[in-house]
Amino acid sequence: MEHDGQLQLYEAVADQLKEAHSRVRTLQVPEGVRMALTRKLLAITAAAKHDLAGAARRLERFMADLDDFEEGRSTEEEL
Repeated sequence: MEHDGQLQLYEAVADQLKEAHSRVRTLQVPEGVRMALTRKLLAITAAAKHDLAGAARRLERFMADLDDFEEGRSTEEEL
């Protein structure tokens, strides 16, 4: 059963990473900001290979920060 939970977490993280990359790609921000966000996502992706649960937590925080940015509650510097 533990294997099933791990597989579900892997699928959830993979789906969220796809969504995050898509959202970053469509942001209307300077290219430097987009590159920095993409680097963060690549770091989370790499972390998922060794610590899936930790990567899932980092990705949740990243997505929340991205939501705040898109809604004007934070600035580029805070991302």
